[in-house]
Amino acid sequence: MLGIIGGTSLLFADLPPLAKTTVATPFGKAEVHTGAFALLLRHQHNLPPHRINYRACLAALAILGVDTVVAFGSAGSLKPEIPPGSIVIPNDYLSVTDIPSVHECTIDHIRPELDADLVRTLGELVPEARMGGVYAQTRGPRIETVAEVKALARAADVVGMTVASEATLARELGMRFAAICTVDNYANGLGEETLTYEHILETSRANCRRTEKILTTIVERLA
Repeated sequence: MLGIIGGTSLLFADLPPLAKTTVATPFGKAEVHTGAFALLLRHQHNLPPHRINYRACLAALAILGVDTVVAFGSAGSLKPEIPPGSIVIPNDYLSVTDIPSVHECTIDHIRPELDADLVRTLGELVPEARMGGVYAQTRGPRIETVAEVKALARAADVVGMTVASEATLARELGMRFAAICTVDNYANGLGEETLTYEHILETSRANCRRTEKILTTIVERLA
């Protein structure tokens, strides 16, 4: 079963008609919209990134039988050659903050990864996307400092606040995972404009029809 995770990039999109259900998990409850596929909106109850119950969200998808997850993540560009409005399909990630785990009472070291086959499939379905690159996750909800952006740019291409946590948990729960990053802004200090959350929302709103089309294409192929 296909699972879609969405956040800021889906705020202004017209989503498919699905039934909302509340799934109880060992880590708490999560709301999931279900039908031919499962759709989970990560900012449930308007929670900011650092307060999202990632364990409940990913466990809910696993309980529903999801085995393949595609996450849409709003991201900031760390490189001048990746302008706002770009789409990036990363093939690796790093995190400079705590990553949640479902393993509380056992020692289990999983090998974190973005599924290579799923990454290639998304590249075929979204030919306008930039293939490959590294996604860096920070804690949020604040935007990264100029110094942090310079440091992250040495190892990564885009920065966000959610995808690395979701990718790791999906791997722990036996689900394939890949991400589509919509680049809504240059990271702090790279662009000429003063970066604000409102600016990020404006870019997301402007590209909402494109995001809808990408979502539809993925569902038609993978659901």
